[in-house]
Amino acid sequence: MAKQYKKPDLNAPRYRPKKLNLTNTDFYNKFIEENPKYSSLTIEQFKEIIKTFNGLIWNSVISERDGMQLPEQLGYLFIGSCPRKKSNVDFQKSHEHGVILQHQNWESDQFAAKIFYTNYETKYRFKNHELWGFKGVRDFTRTVGKTYPQEWKKYIQVDNLIRVSRLFRNQKNRQFKKEETIDLLKNYDEFNLN
Repeated sequence: MAKQYKKPDLNAPRYRPKKLNLTNTDFYNKFIEENPKYSSLTIEQFKEIIKTFNGLIWNSVISERDGMQLPEQLGYLFIGSCPRKKSNVDFQKSHEHGVILQHQNWESDQFAAKIFYTNYETKYRFKNHELWGFKGVRDFTRTVGKTYPQEWKKYIQVDNLIRVSRLFRNQKNRQFKKEETIDLLKNYDEFNLN
């Protein structure tokens, strides 16, 4: 038997976490102070450059199967296919029908997209690397939501119980073994019995 859907109180008080915006005037003034040759840039142009660069990064993460390594050895971003959670409530349909309904993800064979960030396997370790996190901007997450149902097969399948660092380690081992077999086959001659 399906549970009744309890409509949320839209007039109830809400908790909104404080947004941290780094593209403010203090950041802009500090950048101009450190790089005086860019003093002709206005703050609007400065913000537009940052937004365009970030857009290029997340577009390449979406288009590439293995994701992308971030500049300055900050880590890796990639999209993974994960099995559907047991509870994934579709609030719009639940509200329409009056009972709790789940997202079924039929178009992606019940897999869901997750954006992964890891800095475990970077070349150069940096202090407090395990404290770093990642939250995608609205444009990035919405574009992933739109493109994933059509291209879900191309992304790496990530098990819920496996660490992301293990995926990178396995990928490096596969590349090493592949290079090793290619080197062995270069000198192989099937007609030479010596």
